[in-house]
Amino acid sequence: MLKTDHVIEEITDYVLEKEITSSEAYTTAGHVLLDTLGCGILALRYPECTKLLGPIVPGTIVPNGSKVPGTSYVLDPVKAAFNIGCMIRWLDYNDTWLAAEWGHPSDNLGGILAVADYVSRVRLSEGKEPLTVRDVLEMMIKAHEIQGVLALENSLNRVGLDHVLFVKVATAAVAAKLLGGGREEIINALSNAWIDNAALRTYRHSPNTGSRKSWAAGDATSRGVHLALM
Repeated sequence: MLKTDHVIEEITDYVLEKEITSSEAYTTAGHVLLDTLGCGILALRYPECTKLLGPIVPGTIVPNGSKVPGTSYVLDPVKAAFNIGCMIRWLDYNDTWLAAEWGHPSDNLGGILAVADYVSRVRLSEGKEPLTVRDVLEMMIKAHEIQGVLALENSLNRVGLDHVLFVKVATAAVAAKLLGGGREEIINALSNAWIDNAALRTYRHSPNTGSRKSWAAGDATSRGVHLALM
C-alpha cells in the first residue's frame, strides 16, 4: 500500500530538483509528442469527440488562453487541458505502459500543453521569454516517470478504481512546476490530487462501457491543472 506522505515528498523533490540529462529521453519524448498530437488531430474526425470540445459557455473569451491544436478554440488552461486530453485519448491509440497498473502516460500532455501555452502567453504579454519546447519535453519525461513508477507496484483496477488517478497526480505535479510553484505549492497540489482519490472504473467494463472511457483521462489531467492553479 502507498504511504502517500512519503510519495508526495519524493515526487515533489523529483519534479523540482532532478535534472534530466539523457539525450535519449528527450528524443523519445519528442517522438511521443508528435505521436500524441497525431492521435489527437485524428480524433477531430469523430463528431462524438468534437461535440465535447470548446468552452463551457459558448463565446467565452480568455485573455492569454491556451490554444487547442487543430481547432479555433482558445480556452482557460483547465478547460483546454480537458479538450486536449479528450482528443488525445479518444481513439485509444496513444502510448501505453503496462505494469501492475496500466495506463497511457501521454495523457498528461493535455495538462502540460495547456499550461505551457498559457504560461508562455502570459510571459510574452509581460515582455518576458516564453517557455521552450525543451521545457515541455522535460515535463513530459517527468510526468511519464511519475505515472510509470506509480504503476509498477500499485494496481488500482484490482480494487475497482480507474488508472487515470495516476494521470491526475502526475499532471498536478508538473503543472504546478510549470506555473512557477515551489515545494509547498507542489506538495499542496499533489496532496489534493491524492485526496480526490479515483473514479470507479465501471465505465471500462461491459455492460457499462460508454464514452466516458474516452474522456476520463482528459478529465483527470484537467483536474490536475485545476489543483495546480489553486
